[in-house]
Amino acid sequence: MSVYQSIRAQLVPIHPEGYPFIGIFAFVTLILFWLWAPLGWIALGLTIWCVLFFRDPPRVTPVREGLVIAPADGKISMIVNAVPPKELDLGDRPLPRVSIFMSVFNCHVNRSPVAGRIDRIVYRPGKFLNADLDKASEDNERNSLVVATAAGRIGVVQIAGLVARRIVSFVKEGQAIGAGERFGLIRFGSRVDVYLPDGVRPLVGPGQSAVGGETVLADLKSPDPVRNFRVD
Repeated sequence: MSVYQSIRAQLVPIHPEGYPFIGIFAFVTLILFWLWAPLGWIALGLTIWCVLFFRDPPRVTPVREGLVIAPADGKISMIVNAVPPKELDLGDRPLPRVSIFMSVFNCHVNRSPVAGRIDRIVYRPGKFLNADLDKASEDNERNSLVVATAAGRIGVVQIAGLVARRIVSFVKEGQAIGAGERFGLIRFGSRVDVYLPDGVRPLVGPGQSAVGGETVLADLKSPDPVRNFRVD
């Protein structure tokens, strides 16, 4: 491996969506350094944050039919039974919902939780409440997807947050997608809800850290009982 390849291997890839923002931050940083150095150093810190925000690291996704993988990095903020948004067309009965809250320091590239076909994509404008609040599922701007699999239909909802002002989708209805494949991105701080089929038990607990494309949220084919969790 050459020196260039070695250095490149150590760098975290940046998603192309971030290049314009990083460029703006870098340009403002140069201006502020020219005007007053202390402001330039502050801007440099924000530029580094912007680079980290748009990082898109490779992930190792468990591949087995029935596994539901975390679509986002962040904290498992809620696990409840809730009626899914009407646009998902998943019925009016409460379904198991796993919510992952992404802070402004998490990677914000979202990945498909399962392999299947994208049945629906529906964008809804709305408010920009704190994404950690339960009512954000109904009130906030969101982009909803349904992925159909042989083991059931999975609802995935990207929810804009207090700081987030833009949900970006990379996929189209009718498209086949693999587990762990990128389907979208949210700028800057937000939440992703995953609606599981009725009777499926989540394998994670509130407060647990999730790694998008790697952490197993549930197993559609497993009759495992509810797990208990301990906080040290």
